[in-house]
Amino acid sequence: MPIVPSEHLGPTAANPHEARRMAESFGVDAQRYDRARPGYPDALVTRIVAGSPGPDLLDIGCGTGIAARRFQAAGCTVLGIEPDARMADFARARGLNVEVAAFEAWQPAGRTFDTIVAAQSWHWVDPSTGAAKAAQVLRPGGRLAIFGHAYEPPPEVAEPFAAAYRQAAPDSPLSSQPARRPLALYQAAYAKFADRIRETGRFDDTEQWRFDWEQSYTRDQWLNLLPTTGGLTQLRPDRLAGVLAAVGDAIDSLGGRFTMSYTTLATSAVRTGTS
Repeated sequence: MPIVPSEHLGPTAANPHEARRMAESFGVDAQRYDRARPGYPDALVTRIVAGSPGPDLLDIGCGTGIAARRFQAAGCTVLGIEPDARMADFARARGLNVEVAAFEAWQPAGRTFDTIVAAQSWHWVDPSTGAAKAAQVLRPGGRLAIFGHAYEPPPEVAEPFAAAYRQAAPDSPLSSQPARRPLALYQAAYAKFADRIRETGRFDDTEQWRFDWEQSYTRDQWLNLLPTTGGLTQLRPDRLAGVLAAVGDAIDSLGGRFTMSYTTLATSAVRTGTS
């Protein structure tokens, strides 16, 4: 079972956007989320900014602002949309302009943008409306960029996690998933995003980007990240403790640290038309 079971394929593979309880559970500890979650490759941020016709950027599902702050530092004027008020408050406290709403219900009030990004959040947007609404609020020539991480830990860490999670939450649909999933499954999810974008008829051909990188984790760093992931945010404290203990023992057996291989995937397209 993947360590971030809801991040891409979702708890119900066909309709992850319907799992609102999980989608809005990440703010239970916004400070930990912001501190522990991985950032994004410099090359990705640079490519998006370079391909934008202007500085105005909308961040859908901005969370605590991990991605938004990167774009702000690169010179963009960022507006975030975030359905969880706790996450939005955290982002505002760090200098971001954030409105609390789900993207489907958000009212742009005539505003348009040069770039729209969705960092690890597009799977929570209703696919029947998401791409079409993005086209409505993008200026002609503006760029839509949907991106996120595929990160599966080494088998020595993934297998004990999967076993402990099955014991802690045997009724969860996530318990039936394998310990690790191939990159091709994540790539397929981004291909579906591209299909929906093309179906609007309002974007140029989609592009698929890939960025490979690594990050080393100590035992404490990894155990700090795990409770921020979708499968664990809703576990009872005693069950969560059991999962963390099993994973901690596994990392101890590796010498107290391990290296995670990340692949950051993106689907991007440019808005067509003159109005």
